[in-house]
Amino acid sequence: MIPYETKDIRTIILLGHGASGKTSLVESMLFKAGATTRLGSVENGTSVADYDPDAKEKRHSIDSSILHCNWKGREINIIDTPGYPDFIRDTISSLVAAETAIITISATDGIQVNTRKLWDLACQKRLGKIIVVTKMDGENADYQAMIESVKNTFGNMCVPLVLPVGAGHDFQGVVNLFALSNPLPNGVVGDAHASRNALIEAVVSAEDALMEKYLDGKEIGRAVLESCFVKAVADGNVVPVLCCSNKKVTGIEDVLDAIANFSPSPLEGCKRTAVDLQKNQEIALEISKGAPFSACVFKSVIDPFVGKLSYFRVVSGKLDGEISFYNVTSKKTDKAGHMYRVFGKEQQPVSKAIPGDIIAVSKLEDMHISDTICDPKHPVKFPEITFPTPMSSLAVVPTSKGAEKKISECLHKLTEEDKTFRVSHDTLTNELVITGMSTLHLQVMISRLKRRFGIDVEAHIPKIPYKETITARAQAQYKHKKQSGGHGQYGEVHIRIEPLPRGAGFEFVDEIVGGAIPRQYIPAVEKGIHEVLHKGILIGHPIVDVRVRLYHGSYHDVDSSEAAFKIAASHAFQEAFNHAKPVLLEPLVNIEVTIPAKFMGEITGNLSSHRGHIKGMDSLGDLQVVRASIPMSSVANYETELKSMTGGQGSFTMEFSHYDIVPAHLMQSIIAQAAHTK
Repeated sequence: MIPYETKDIRTIILLGHGASGKTSLVESMLFKAGATTRLGSVENGTSVADYDPDAKEKRHSIDSSILHCNWKGREINIIDTPGYPDFIRDTISSLVAAETAIITISATDGIQVNTRKLWDLACQKRLGKIIVVTKMDGENADYQAMIESVKNTFGNMCVPLVLPVGAGHDFQGVVNLFALSNPLPNGVVGDAHASRNALIEAVVSAEDALMEKYLDGKEIGRAVLESCFVKAVADGNVVPVLCCSNKKVTGIEDVLDAIANFSPSPLEGCKRTAVDLQKNQEIALEISKGAPFSACVFKSVIDPFVGKLSYFRVVSGKLDGEISFYNVTSKKTDKAGHMYRVFGKEQQPVSKAIPGDIIAVSKLEDMHISDTICDPKHPVKFPEITFPTPMSSLAVVPTSKGAEKKISECLHKLTEEDKTFRVSHDTLTNELVITGMSTLHLQVMISRLKRRFGIDVEAHIPKIPYKETITARAQAQYKHKKQSGGHGQYGEVHIRIEPLPRGAGFEFVDEIVGGAIPRQYIPAVEKGIHEVLHKGILIGHPIVDVRVRLYHGSYHDVDSSEAAFKIAASHAFQEAFNHAKPVLLEPLVNIEVTIPAKFMGEITGNLSSHRGHIKGMDSLGDLQVVRASIPMSSVANYETELKSMTGGQGSFTMEFSHYDIVPAHLMQSIIAQAAHTK
């Protein structure tokens, strides 16, 4: 390995819509830099970045992949991320590890919805940005039109660093405007000299003194210009635009040059801040080997054979296998032991780590995504990584007997590496429910469950967790009397029931006077009612928001027992319930749907047709946000509906709101369906 220092490190994260050419660009860069000996292909399943079996099968990235190469003395850490929103969790968590975002845009498909979202994420993290237009050898590739589209969408700070020589099938290479030389090759698309002047003006305008010197016509040295270029990119004042063909490996050298020469090192990137836990205040960290050690954990991989691999970005200080560090979250002190630099699925042992390094350590079970690890004597904490709330759910049942306990354990292991994947047991429906970003996301997790742990499952849409209640008062009495030789069974119960406010639960009131029912049998009466509450009466779902008053009864000195009173109470409650105008309660959710404005009418109409109540609308740039309250049963397949209505351009979030009464005509069909499936 070539020795390097923090000033030589460049860490880039590739962001872009699915199929915009991110992974293919990575493969071309690695090949061009000599980090690989052959050009990997996503389509052929030979990519070193997409090494996971699910990624090979789907032909697109599912997890982030960490790779590296050396180019002209720069040690470049590369984080390739998924482009589809279904797998955005690794993209979000990996942002904390980079200084520069490489935004890929397909020359044939243009800027897409997720391109804008990922651009916004990079801006929020204050990363430097470089745009790479891929697939310049594709049909109808128009670089000049793309530049205009980029400027209109992201701003005039986006300026071309290269111009293409030819386009489409005639794409032959690029001309670098920063290092423009004469004569120009034939076929350059655009005015090279005018474009170079625009580039230089954008760079020098980032510094007032330099801009003044430029306007006075004074010569500015190349070293000064390059230094200013780096600062302008780091501050977001200039976003260079390049173009390439991954298949032809054309224009790739200029992409590597731009990263090596103009992207910021850890010393030049955005300030890294953390909370000093001793002073309880935010501080800017010193990015040097001599500073106290600190690092943020941004990725975990669970392997049934290798164990757990935790990835972290070293922010300050240095670390080796003998230096202890403190985990702020677990409040435990540990040692890294074996440390690795990762290249796709390969782990390369290293003996030390310096600021800017991305390191993996194995078998530290208490280390999790978003943890801060640091010098025990100088505890600091980085901001928590926040993830979107998963919306799509499936109930899963193992196909083999005896796997019930193992399945829950293995699913929870998968949540360790994916913070948008959740596992829960719905006590109302008695189902094991997995929740993720989409049906595709859940299908991948089910595939991993089988491949890694050998557990096969059947999946279906979860049952709606209805509840049962009453809307009127009623009373009933029941005498349980049975004689079968010897001691018989006897217990008589008189009760009144009445509805309680929504969410009040259950209330039992003992109004027995004069010893009509002896005290020792009162708990049995309440227990008999509780059993019916749990089992339900209409469709077998829990009964809630009911007050029961036990006001009278009778007993037998010899034949009465707890069992007899429990039976009498359950029968009395069922009779009273059926006369108290019973209803079903359904869960309602608050939903927010984000869509391009052109779909507004279709979306609001669809929500209304599903018994949704529109509560408001907001603008979010050129997008619209629709807020509504809607029954959970109406959005069980909403992910699929929204994709169909918006061509995949819409997204939504939802959270539980409250329970409300199911309309009478729907209640009868739900009851009939429940009776049919018993």
